[in-house]
Amino acid sequence: MGKYRYPYQKIVDLKTSQKTQAEWLLSVAVGKLQLEEQSLEQLEAEKQHWADKLLQASATLVALSELRVMQQYVEHLEESIIRKSGDVKAAKAEVDRSKSYLSEKMMDEKVWLKAKENAYGRFSQVVLLKEQNELDEIASVRFKTAAR
Repeated sequence: MGKYRYPYQKIVDLKTSQKTQAEWLLSVAVGKLQLEEQSLEQLEAEKQHWADKLLQASATLVALSELRVMQQYVEHLEESIIRKSGDVKAAKAEVDRSKSYLSEKMMDEKVWLKAKENAYGRFSQVVLLKEQNELDEIASVRFKTAAR
């Protein structure tokens, strides 16, 4: 059987490359989301620590200025948590966009791979038909030769 060369192989390769790039982009987006979530958890833990510390300090004899500084730091942490929550939300949206993009690229690649598979199937049928015709011709020549 002759060697098969798909005429649109470069497009198939491009679609595969685009899918791989989309996978990489999703991986980066997921990594960023994990970092943002981790950072948010750290801020929340630190806020809880300082809120507990503030509560303990208010129950004991601590200078009012020190309590005020602690309260301001807790408020700063709350603002940071709000900003970080926005960062987490944005990172989740980016993950969703990346998933959608990857899904689109996977469908593209699948379409082209299926087209290549179908083209190869047609090629194989043509080759098998040619081989069968050659075998039929050989058989009929032998039959005519044997009949003489």
